[in-house]
Amino acid sequence: MNAHFDASRRDFLRASATLGAGLVIAFVVPGPLRRAFAQEGAGAAKPLPAPNAFLRIGTDDSVTVQLAHSEMGQGIWTVLPMLVAEELGCDWTKIRAEHAPAAPAYAHTAYGMQMTGGSTTTWSEFDRYRQVGALARELLVQAAAQRWGVKPADCRVDNGAVRAGTHSARFGELADAAAKLPTPKSVALKPREDWRLLGKPTRRIDTPEKITGRARFGIDALPEGVLIALVARSPTFGGTVKSFDDKAARAVPGVRDVVQVPSGVAVVADHFWAAKKGRDALKIEWDAGKNADLDSDALMARYRELALQPGTPVASAGDAAGTLAAAPQRIVAQYELPYLAHATMEPMNCTVRLGDDRCDIWVGTQFQGLDQPNAAKAAGLKPEQVFIHTMFLGGGFGRRANPQSDFVVEAVHVAKAAKKPVKVIWTREDDMHGGWYRPMFLHRFEAALDGDGMPSAWHNVIVGQSILAGTPFAASVKNGVDNASVEGAGDSPYLKAIANHAVELHSPEVGVPVLWWRSVGHTHTAFAVESFVDELAHAAGLDPLAYRRKLLADAGATRHLGVLNKAADAFRWDRPLPEGHAKGIAVHASFGSFVAEAVEASVVDGKPRVHRVVCAVDCGTALNPETVRAQMESGIVFGLSAALYGAITLKDGKVQQGNFDTYPVLRIDAMPKIEVHIVDSGEKMGGIGEPGTPPIAPALCNALFAATGKRVRALPIDLAKAEAPAPLTPPAPAASAGAAG
Repeated sequence: MNAHFDASRRDFLRASATLGAGLVIAFVVPGPLRRAFAQEGAGAAKPLPAPNAFLRIGTDDSVTVQLAHSEMGQGIWTVLPMLVAEELGCDWTKIRAEHAPAAPAYAHTAYGMQMTGGSTTTWSEFDRYRQVGALARELLVQAAAQRWGVKPADCRVDNGAVRAGTHSARFGELADAAAKLPTPKSVALKPREDWRLLGKPTRRIDTPEKITGRARFGIDALPEGVLIALVARSPTFGGTVKSFDDKAARAVPGVRDVVQVPSGVAVVADHFWAAKKGRDALKIEWDAGKNADLDSDALMARYRELALQPGTPVASAGDAAGTLAAAPQRIVAQYELPYLAHATMEPMNCTVRLGDDRCDIWVGTQFQGLDQPNAAKAAGLKPEQVFIHTMFLGGGFGRRANPQSDFVVEAVHVAKAAKKPVKVIWTREDDMHGGWYRPMFLHRFEAALDGDGMPSAWHNVIVGQSILAGTPFAASVKNGVDNASVEGAGDSPYLKAIANHAVELHSPEVGVPVLWWRSVGHTHTAFAVESFVDELAHAAGLDPLAYRRKLLADAGATRHLGVLNKAADAFRWDRPLPEGHAKGIAVHASFGSFVAEAVEASVVDGKPRVHRVVCAVDCGTALNPETVRAQMESGIVFGLSAALYGAITLKDGKVQQGNFDTYPVLRIDAMPKIEVHIVDSGEKMGGIGEPGTPPIAPALCNALFAATGKRVRALPIDLAKAEAPAPLTPPAPAASAGAAG
């Protein structure tokens, strides 16, 4: 793992000159380290801009790391500095972190713009943040060697100091001298066996700030003179203002102005409650638009019809249609998943101060690279005139990575119309009613079993909206297939073990705004695929764990098997459970990581109760096991909330849910015991923020089948609507069977 990287002296000096005393490091990203999307593995090398990020070592020994990504609870405020500190050899107590400004220099190494998402931060920064630490270490050593008249090879770095014989100097004492030295042409990175910090459980350095209230989130931003604004938006998607009467709103004490903006009517006031009361007093006549009749029940009925029709091919092998038509019996099952809200704990917000030639924005965002040009367009400025101050994010889950920058652009429009600095705050109901959602999906499966009970044919039709269509990422839709709709199904490892298979997709256009949601397409494909595999195991009369082991072994899916076996062993799959308790299991890979989860559950008063979850995760290399465990726990809780309660429903074009009374999340009294076991495979590093979510819903529903004998085929879980096991049906008529090809 020794690697050498060339650094540009010109870029180093140009960046260093802007940041004052001490040692400032600007570092480049080697071209070969670029990757494509995390799910797709390594991509072709491409030239990279330089410099990308900075490290500052102050004369007070402080080590400040600039983060090119946003901290939203996933732990990068700690793990990225760990990468630097491992190579630098600094005193960990002197480490500080800051969000970097929005600038092209901080573009994501794979996506080409500054952003946080797709569980990509750690693997995308693994080498370049170590590189900057190594570069700083080399300069400090050179400075010390020159001061003492010794060879650099005679120096060693230890806990924030350089030592040689009886000589010793702290980093802060050497920082100014190191800053004046020419940069090395290359630096070497430590081999893994020499790591002292990486791979060790490390407490998060942002925790003290958050528990004491010092951490500043977007909603905490209070630049001088800022006013608070709330926007009245159309109750139907795409609706517009026909007319409004603001007389009563302006009469509310504290209301300063009422302005119309593209998204609706904004009330600007001295404080939140004045803005809220003023907005409540508005009288608005809306043009409901073409989506006034949207109804989620009717939409699902349409999806069921589409699932019976041939779709766009996603994956195929052999003759699925012919095998199914000739099979003595088939197994048919259908799974339905609703729209889901992101429901971040920190409500959506954005603060804007707009001048003639400058726009300052304080916001918790995942998409600086798009927010900056989108805000500039709304403000009538150039992107370089827009300064985004990234704050801590009180949850993102994809909602704060909006291609249209909806909550940022809207705030710019309000500030422009009000001619005042404003903070636009969304209430919980605002985001629930007019936000962006995980699409609603339907999966239809048909399968035939051979004499050993294993699938000889598999046909999966997927129906649901495309997330990427109509966005700057639409070019990623290939041959009519949005991979975000089929990931985890079109590339399921089970397909490799089934000679005859076909996966097809329908992407209907619906007027509901949809967006990636924690673990994106895997949220529905894992539930559908792992539920159906469980149904096949039951039809074959085989243990669901043994059935998966056989399929995955036939497919050569060793990492799937590794976590499956680890979870099953830690769960003690064969041990008797308490009376009334049952078990279920699921395994799924997403974002380059592999996760299996075993669940112990029961039914209490007609409702599911989750007692225990055992999780095994293989993310390649766990740089901070504490973060890995925390993210698995977080993903499981997030997924349980959706499985047990989550649903956004539409009636007459309007969302029926508004707050946590109608869109519940998991409460502490329903929290199961969670065990996380890390499988260190040493393979290519994957993501960790999202992969814990997909397996939990199918694992739980499989346990509920074992407990009740009925299948949950629609989420959220309603045991009163659970169904009998998938029946063995006669062969399909020839016309219908043709759709399976």
